[in-house]
Amino acid sequence: MRILAVEDDKVALAIIRQALNRLGHEVIEAADGKEAWKILQREPVRVIVSDWEMPEADGLELCRRIRKRVKSEYVYFILLTARDASEANQQSAMEAGVDDFLSKPLDVNELRMRLRVAERILRYTTQVRQLEELLPICSYCKKIRDDQNYWQQMEGYINERTGSEFSHSVCPDCYQRVLVPELEQIKKQKT
Repeated sequence: MRILAVEDDKVALAIIRQALNRLGHEVIEAADGKEAWKILQREPVRVIVSDWEMPEADGLELCRRIRKRVKSEYVYFILLTARDASEANQQSAMEAGVDDFLSKPLDVNELRMRLRVAERILRYTTQVRQLEELLPICSYCKKIRDDQNYWQQMEGYINERTGSEFSHSVCPDCYQRVLVPELEQIKKQKT
């Protein structure tokens, strides 16, 4: 797995890199949240191990920015900090969107366990996203079922979610297959 390690202390970053490499992961490095944010704009990364306190943008600010992104893959965020795991610190991390909280010095076995959880959660988020992208559509009338089990016309469903407007017409196949027989039926009924 590709993991972005964000740490301003070069020795601590080397320890994180070595631990992640030993666990079989590819490591991308950033010295602070600002640099990490630039990397995220270019590189697909699904897991971040970040220090809390850094110059420029700290770990919580980086996490908040990531959580504000729309239409992007979920990123699992592990906050690594020398701060104690007090309720107030954990609350701050949770409110920023942090998934996991590890204390320094880094414990490789703890990191391994957290990364296993990250892999499972990322697999599930990918599956959920794929399921959400499927539209339950009636094969006969083409109505779509929404989250409240309400069936509505495809045009209304898509308009509510995207703002798209539709104009209607008849394609040549449907004209021959549907409209021409209907017109002939109407002619027969009139005569």
